Amino acid sequence: MPNVLLTESIAVELGGSDPWPDNVQLFQPFDSEQILLPDVAAVRSVQAFLRMCALPFSVDQRANAEQMSPSGAIPFIKCGAFVIADMDPIVAFVNTKGIHLSHHLDSSQRADMRAYMSLVINVLHSAELYITWTHEYTYNTITYPRYSFATPFPLDRILCWKKRRAVQAAPNPSGIRKLDSISWSDKKLVDVYDEVDSCCQALAERLGTQLYFFGDKKTELDALVYGHVSAILITPLPDTRLKDIINSYPTLIEHFRRIDNDYFKNY
Repeated sequence: MPNVLLTESIAVELGGSDPWPDNVQLFQPFDSEQILLPDVAAVRSVQAFLRMCALPFSVDQRANAEQMSPSGAIPFIKCGAFVIADMDPIVAFVNTKGIHLSHHLDSSQRADMRAYMSLVINVLHSAELYITWTHEYTYNTITYPRYSFATPFPLDRILCWKKRRAVQAAPNPSGIRKLDSISWSDKKLVDVYDEVDSCCQALAERLGTQLYFFGDKKTELDALVYGHVSAILITPLPDTRLKDIINSYPTLIEHFRRIDNDYFKNY
């Protein structure tokens, strides 16, 4: 793919001069055979954000999407000459176009939004990584078959082992969140579920009776929470407790349904 590979800072500097084209592509692994829980969350978060911004894009599913990504992160977009991976850099790139989903927030509210986004990443994303790559039964029955489906033996075993080590151990140049670095690799599964429950409780309290987390207008936080909640609800796992936790918070379910109906049912 002969494109300029951008860090967030370069995208901010160079990306704003051109309008958003109609032929933007979002690259991801195959939905039905390959994609795993953490990547489902990331893909749906980015898709929700772009649709909330009314920015056109098409989805391109590739078996080697992770290897195509400039950072190894999924999803990534190809926008003209630029390739940008992961939600934060994509949001920053969109901002350079003069499009700000949270423009109505003041500085204090923006700081509050970022704090809740960090909570989602620190807890929900980490839990998704843990269950996918550390929980042995899930790894053997779901992760290994899906991650290796397009790779022949014995390379499939080698690549799965390397990915598992990359997720669990630090440091890693790809930027994948390491469970060791945040003291999650030695947690018990029940502790992970407790962390998720506490996170969901905090999100539900922040949402309250509002349509969205900051009133009647959507922000990046709404897209991010939608991505993780929807991933947990739609991804089959051998243990249903993660889904059960989400379902125990009706306001989060209503928030998910609202965004799903508005931005995913007709696509």
